[in-house]
Amino acid sequence: MISAVLNQALFTPLRAMRLKYVPLLMIYFAYGATSISTIGESFFVKDQLDFSAEAMMAIAVWYSMPWTIKMVFGQLVDSVPLFGSLRASYVFIAAGMMTVGSLMLMGLAGHWVWLNELMTPNALYLAASLITVTGVVVQDVVADATSVEVVSREGRSEAEIKEELGMVQVLGRLSYVIASFLTAGIGGWLATHYSYETIFGVTLIIPVISVIGILFVKIDLAPLKKVNWVILGGGLIYAAFVLVIGFSDLTYKQELIFVVSLAVVIYLLGQLARPFDRATLKKIILLASVIFIYRAMPSIGPAMQWWEIDDLGFNPSFFGLLAQISTALVVIGMWFFAKPLTEKPIAWILVVLSVLGFLLSLPMLGMYYGLHHWTESLWGFGARTIALVDTAVSSPFVQLSMVPLLTFNAIYAPKGNAATWFALMASLMNLAITASHLMTKALNQVWVVTRAVHDAAGVVIVQADYSQLGKLMWTSILLNLIVPIAAVAILLGREGFRSNGRVPLKEPEKPELSLLSEEVSPT
Repeated sequence: MISAVLNQALFTPLRAMRLKYVPLLMIYFAYGATSISTIGESFFVKDQLDFSAEAMMAIAVWYSMPWTIKMVFGQLVDSVPLFGSLRASYVFIAAGMMTVGSLMLMGLAGHWVWLNELMTPNALYLAASLITVTGVVVQDVVADATSVEVVSREGRSEAEIKEELGMVQVLGRLSYVIASFLTAGIGGWLATHYSYETIFGVTLIIPVISVIGILFVKIDLAPLKKVNWVILGGGLIYAAFVLVIGFSDLTYKQELIFVVSLAVVIYLLGQLARPFDRATLKKIILLASVIFIYRAMPSIGPAMQWWEIDDLGFNPSFFGLLAQISTALVVIGMWFFAKPLTEKPIAWILVVLSVLGFLLSLPMLGMYYGLHHWTESLWGFGARTIALVDTAVSSPFVQLSMVPLLTFNAIYAPKGNAATWFALMASLMNLAITASHLMTKALNQVWVVTRAVHDAAGVVIVQADYSQLGKLMWTSILLNLIVPIAAVAILLGREGFRSNGRVPLKEPEKPELSLLSEEVSPT
């Protein structure tokens, strides 16, 4: 019995693999491989740029903007072929953007004179990162659309279709986390032994990975759809609004952009979802709201890592080890729980994750108050051991929580508009991340934490101060426990624990009400 269960868990993803999945899996793999520079980049920002914790969270808000306007890219990928291609051409263009971003970061770290004369180091870093993120977003749009289109519908039952849709999402996340695992340890090793310029140079291999698959397997699967000008035009106007407000001198411009963005995305999703029956639409709204709230909870921010570096003495190699352990366990967890992940109710998953997140935050909170000194004196293990154990236990949960959401999106993606649907849902969920960054920024304004900043001569111009970090940690941890559970209880109730969101799909009664150029019916 046990061997049969293990056999099914071990070989299910392998049996599900198909050649037609290769292009989208290569794109997800490239996305995961971007973590190869994460550790080095963190130390580069800390050592050579003068961003405060509050400024870093403000920058994170700008990084989320390409994800927020993902609906524009989604509509282009659905409706506007480039060079005779509706999918592959966008992968190549995005790869070019990622290459440009990597070269700019190389120039910044390597002090290329001609490049550094164009703008300040901080502005150059922000511009390079935004270009890279935009390229990643465009490729992600193509992969999302393809993940729905590679699933054959003809002559198959609804249950079979849904099972394959879920399995494709599992394979996509596996591809992502396997790449993260392979590059995590390498990233820590690079950050220890090589210059920042070399680290950013290594990232030039990432866009090459993303285009390998489409060189051998054709991915232009979808029929050309007419442009939906409500979504494309509205998205472009919205993007222009973001740029204008972003470069303005308004005090609360990021908050204004967030509110307008949320209204725009909800409106456009409403247009795309009009063919759904009332019961299905209610289910989508309630589940999306709960997931939004869960993802919108604030983090502690960069101050936590600064404290780990300065007070606990964590170095790049150790951060690389933590990342590799984390991603390895994500791979194992996702591999062996591939089938249950597509079946468990989202409400159950979010409550369990909230409780586990609280419990697994306690060791790091305890170390702020000296737990590692106590354990070292009694049992001989200190901060690094606690961090290793905590990472090993907590690592799988965030990535595992993405699979039910992605499966849910795939099931309800309208035919012919899969890229737009995924893009809009991704925009909504990335707005939740924006809300998280804004709340984290606000918390860092209330409880100010500073790291030591040196000038060119090595003189300390800002003293390190971690005295407020404990209050910051407590606030973030308690909000992440209480608010999501309350949202599940209020919005979903007991029914949320009995249903996984997969209600029967019905044909739209009045398709002519849709603003789409062609009739849309749920997948």
